[in-house]
Amino acid sequence: MTNLQLIEENYMEKKEKLYEGKAKIVYSTEDPGLVIQHFKDDATAFNAAKKGTVANKGVMNNKISTKIFQFLEKEGIPTHFEKYLNDREMLIKKVEIVPVEVIIRNKAAGSLSRMLGLKEGAPLAATVLEFCYKKDELNDPLINEYHIKALRLASEEEINQIKRYTLKINELMSKFFANLNLELIDFKLEFGRYKGKIILADEISPDTCRLWEVGTGKKLDKDRFRHDLGNIEEAYQEVLSRIEK
Repeated sequence: MTNLQLIEENYMEKKEKLYEGKAKIVYSTEDPGLVIQHFKDDATAFNAAKKGTVANKGVMNNKISTKIFQFLEKEGIPTHFEKYLNDREMLIKKVEIVPVEVIIRNKAAGSLSRMLGLKEGAPLAATVLEFCYKKDELNDPLINEYHIKALRLASEEEINQIKRYTLKINELMSKFFANLNLELIDFKLEFGRYKGKIILADEISPDTCRLWEVGTGKKLDKDRFRHDLGNIEEAYQEVLSRIEK
């Protein structure tokens, strides 16, 4: 075995558990700059007020996220993704997560519909970009750029870079899913700092995107869990099957 192969083996070996969230666990590796992200089958909604499990959700989200990260990397978007390891795990760069969730809304749905009294699926005259403070105990409140700077969550330069990446990702992913006969209604992103630069982190999957089938409006995302629509595993598998074709 070569030295390179030995190094790769060490990279794939989980060490200490660094973090466990609602849907993922992060483990350290021999390389301080790389960690392993493990996808769980746990499902949560409404800031974990609703909890459950979806069979093989972690496997499907790992594979879907891998495909989308690889696509975005080819299109010039820097991400934390390094390597697909196995059904439930990917090797990623160790980033310092910016505690701000970024949401893009192409049509009215979810909290935007409730907040503004808009019918679900209503078209918007312009794409909406929202920021939320990543703070579970506060229910991830909606904030703006002034809040972000006042709380020192990110610099103005970082905010502008995050906005540029987010809008470009929306453009790329909208076309990506349209080619699969899916409409990207809205989605959530998280970013991190890596070697002084902002890069895309977390995951991109039916957990973080609202995806409706073009023509039928069939929901193929976590709304099936949120609103007890049933066939959750089948919906995620349908998205994966389309991506893998």
